[in-house]
Amino acid sequence: MHISAKLRAAFIGLAALSGLTLSSAANADSGSISFTVLKAGFVVGGSAGSGVLTFHGRSYPISIGGLSYGFTFGASETRFRGTVTNVQLGQGEAASVATKKDECKKGGWADLTRADGTSFKNQGDCIQYVNTGK
Repeated sequence: MHISAKLRAAFIGLAALSGLTLSSAANADSGSISFTVLKAGFVVGGSAGSGVLTFHGRSYPISIGGLSYGFTFGASETRFRGTVTNVQLGQGEAASVATKKDECKKGGWADLTRADGTSFKNQGDCIQYVNTGK
């Protein structure tokens, strides 16, 4: 049986594409999310909420808010809980959150951040954050 060159090229391309898809799925990660949204209004409404995204054992606060206009009357509270899947860290996500004071030493503080993403001024600032969370 003789396979045409076009069919062979298409098969090789499909195999390469599926390999890329599988490798990015293998690098994907998951976490959990929970938040509460409060909504109230009379014609014009507003909503606000807060919650937590948990990823790799760390908790990241989130907040949600918005306005609505239309048939709005009353108030409600909704609680959401779920799993976040297919999380892939981008290239700019290299900084880690400081958790041990030894990580801050020997210039390590320059590559670390606080949980909110802000950087440290120096080694002492980093060690103070690890010890006090501030």
